[in-house]
Amino acid sequence: MTPTTPGGPPFALVRVSGRSMEPTLHAGDLLLVTRLGRAVRAGDVVVCDLPADGHGRPRPRAVKRVTGRDPDDPARWWIDSDNPGAGVTSFDPTVGSLADDAVRGRVLLRISRRKGRWGPRRVH
Repeated sequence: MTPTTPGGPPFALVRVSGRSMEPTLHAGDLLLVTRLGRAVRAGDVVVCDLPADGHGRPRPRAVKRVTGRDPDDPARWWIDSDNPGAGVTSFDPTVGSLADDAVRGRVLLRISRRKGRWGPRRVH
């Protein structure tokens, strides 16, 4: 994976919104994301750019789970939500598989606020 901004910082903090990654991630969680490092692989949670919706409107940057390479185009990734009842996935015909450059970073760590306390936890 390449950095999103040449010469930019190798890490970013991202705040989760929405329910598409529950129960793994919850709205309000902070994520430590690396823009550099080892290659993405199936099972990783990533920050990605989704294609425009069916009406051509841009979608916000998303947090999704990589499920593997597209068997029809091994240069592309399939992504999914952990919550089958929420969010868009590669199974949505307006999304499909994503190019390597649409995967902007890999989530390293979740910092969640539960019961009034903040605590770090690895993302699986």
